[in-house]
Amino acid sequence: MKFGEPVERKHEKVMDIALRRGFIWPSFEIYGGVGGFYDFGPLGTLLKNKIIQKWRGYYVLGEGFFEVDSPSVTPEEVLKASGHVDHFLDAMTECQECKAAFRVADVVREATGEDIEGMSKDEMEQFIKKHQVRCPDCGGELGPIFDFNAMFRTAIGPGTQRVGYLRPETAQAMFIDFKRLQRYARGKLPFGSVQIGKGYRNEISPRQGIIRLREFTMAEAEVFFDPDDPRHPRFTNVVGETLRLWLADDQEKGKKQLSEVTAEQAVKKKLVCSELMAYYIALTKRFLVDLGIPDEVIRFRQQTSGQRAHYSAETWDAEVSTERFGWVEVAGLAYRTDYDLSRHAESSGEDLTVFSADKKRKVMCHVVEPSYGIDRPLYCVLEHALTQEKNRAYLRLKKDLAPIEVGVFPLLSRDGLLE
Repeated sequence: MKFGEPVERKHEKVMDIALRRGFIWPSFEIYGGVGGFYDFGPLGTLLKNKIIQKWRGYYVLGEGFFEVDSPSVTPEEVLKASGHVDHFLDAMTECQECKAAFRVADVVREATGEDIEGMSKDEMEQFIKKHQVRCPDCGGELGPIFDFNAMFRTAIGPGTQRVGYLRPETAQAMFIDFKRLQRYARGKLPFGSVQIGKGYRNEISPRQGIIRLREFTMAEAEVFFDPDDPRHPRFTNVVGETLRLWLADDQEKGKKQLSEVTAEQAVKKKLVCSELMAYYIALTKRFLVDLGIPDEVIRFRQQTSGQRAHYSAETWDAEVSTERFGWVEVAGLAYRTDYDLSRHAESSGEDLTVFSADKKRKVMCHVVEPSYGIDRPLYCVLEHALTQEKNRAYLRLKKDLAPIEVGVFPLLSRDGLLE
């Protein structure tokens, strides 16, 4: 790309290539489309599958984790126990004029560039008034802020006998299956399980293409370990990996600078909660670089206490800088403690501990979760692969990600020939 080329122009070129070449198409297009839904065309599907296979190479082959596959429809009692029924909420507002609905954090970010995730509803309303944020569609005044549960609700079976939801994450199945998984692992700790599949979020006003989808592909790993021993057996492989961290304390003080440290230094300085967390942050960076995303556009932002999910004691977002959307979260690494296993044990009445032969006692495992979207990294791969030469723009993808590995072309280009 030419230096200084307008942001919209670069995004338009990426999407033009994606549409023309069969990477990404709007879903239900001949019926006018529906926001938050996209199809992957032939080349997009090939690229997406190669990203998934590369992820499997890191977590299934590299880490030796066990892959499972579970239903997308989840009974309400599971998500009630996990806290999603009560806490999977978005702050929402509506335009007083045109009645359009918006996710508050998104409409504020679009208007001001500021991130207000984690603010209370009162603080959000004060921010909107102070910065005179208006409806992006008609310029009307925005109304009061209220909570919206972002899960898709459904009925399991005829009538309304049993309530279910489309899963907001793939993780819950791995917690539910913990007893069988730990037997499969023969009680050895740490061990991990992964699942790749669809997740669903009933977004209020998705306006960012495949960056914000209502149906998306997730690749999640749950690493179960003894909280008294949060080490990783191969941590020495990543001790020198340089990480660019944006600490929560610095964010709250308004500081923009990043802390550049090695994985080993991050542990010794207690910038991260454990060796396990540092290891998977480093592994996430390696995975993103392996996709062809430049090291210098990758950072790890520590969520503040107001931004963290209800189940997390510490969360790091892997973010990639993009021309059109700014910093985009492509993965989240959460220290879920024993929250999920304890809640499901209490709700179901099942014993979800594991007996430690070394310590001669039962252990309620804690969990570190590396959770990736696949669609967002795919867009980042396309944007950072965009190359301009003379009168043409094309994608310079890594060889092992290229959807088409071999091409046969004419020696001469002739005017008048169809593409």
